[in-house]
Amino acid sequence: MLLLGEGLALNLLLVAIPVTLGAYFAAGAAARRPRPWTLVWGAGALALLIVPAVRDAEWPSFLAVVAAVAVGSLALHGGRTWTGMFFGPIGLFTSLLTGPGWGWRGVRERTGGARGNLGPILRAIAVAAVLLVVFGALFAGADAAFADLLESLVPDASVSGGPWHVVLFAVGVVGALTAAYTAAAPVQWDRVEVPPGRARGRVEWALPLIVLAALFAAFNAVQLVVLFGGYDAVLEKTGQTYSDYARQGFWQLLLVTLLTLLVIVFALRWAPRDGSRDRTLVRAVLGTLCALALVVVASAVRRMDMYVEAYGLTRLRISVVSVELWLGLVIVLIMAAGVLGARWLPRAVLASAAAGVLVFGIMSPDGLIAERNVQRYEQTGKFDLDYARGLSDDAVPALDKLDEPLRSCALKYTAEYLEEDVKPWYATSWGEARARRILDDWEPSPEADWRMCSRLSDELAYR
Repeated sequence: MLLLGEGLALNLLLVAIPVTLGAYFAAGAAARRPRPWTLVWGAGALALLIVPAVRDAEWPSFLAVVAAVAVGSLALHGGRTWTGMFFGPIGLFTSLLTGPGWGWRGVRERTGGARGNLGPILRAIAVAAVLLVVFGALFAGADAAFADLLESLVPDASVSGGPWHVVLFAVGVVGALTAAYTAAAPVQWDRVEVPPGRARGRVEWALPLIVLAALFAAFNAVQLVVLFGGYDAVLEKTGQTYSDYARQGFWQLLLVTLLTLLVIVFALRWAPRDGSRDRTLVRAVLGTLCALALVVVASAVRRMDMYVEAYGLTRLRISVVSVELWLGLVIVLIMAAGVLGARWLPRAVLASAAAGVLVFGIMSPDGLIAERNVQRYEQTGKFDLDYARGLSDDAVPALDKLDEPLRSCALKYTAEYLEEDVKPWYATSWGEARARRILDDWEPSPEADWRMCSRLSDELAYR
């Protein structure tokens, strides 16, 4: 109620820790002992909440929070199958209705069901609050240093923000009870059985996949020819520009990767399974298809790299490349499951996704975008100034390396926003604090007005 009203940053982690402890003790009271994977998922969920604390950009923080909820649901439910992975978060939503009632019943049971027993507790809390307010105000009035310390440590609970704090209080209580109740009485989604698909004959199953693998092989052969023969001949023959060739190819190849995973899922569902010969056939055909799909992934990443060389790095481009790389990792995990067995595959896929989101947030995508585009500006003299202005505070260290007046034009709006929006320590991310230090040491030049910046933007724009 007090912390999140100011913003995210470190606040989410500070709020999540007591919620985690509440879920842990609720599970212990229900005779549920934490297993190794429970601890892994719980630690992973808390680690994902570090992203808003260190990065100012909202989009990787949003992904990290969503991933933390998904991973945290696995810590509460303990899922290990595909149904447990996919439907585990649903148990949190069902507990939204049952958790508060469970919490109220627990309070009544522990107080003997009599309202009078709550009186001493409520009176003690009220007396403690009055003592803190009275003596805290007196100490603050007696010493300016102590007053500054209280002002920096105590969250803002002003009357103007009262309704919003009440909403946050209700959300916090319901959320904590939801997590605790789910940990104490989880829905066993792993017990939901999905019937296997009807096995197909060898020819009916293998022939379409072999034809598809041959098509993959032909495409990959052409890619190798283009790679060793150079792009100039291909561009001259097709009439495309360098950027058109790169941009058009990437999106098709990304879709190919997604469809390949879908084909593998259905192929495994309908695979023949009469004996060892059928298992060998399935491994050979799907293993070959996966290996060829990895070449497609590499080709897609190379296409995007070409496009970035031509037009610079953006949030969309770095996001889709990250997704493509993760899809390649999923293909590798499927190939490993074909050799080692597939019991660990659902957990490995979700763990890789959560780890990818964590790495994506920690590595500061906005900072990488700014750094890559600054390097390209030093090489080519081209720079998208308007796009750089829209990046978060995480991009300030890279944009600070630009020469004047381009540096001031890129950082002017950020400096004005930071000057107006002053947040307490618990609502300030490390990226924002670092940006403030940089801009305090070297403020943007007042001579960089909109006329100068507009002229620079036109001169340096990509053509």
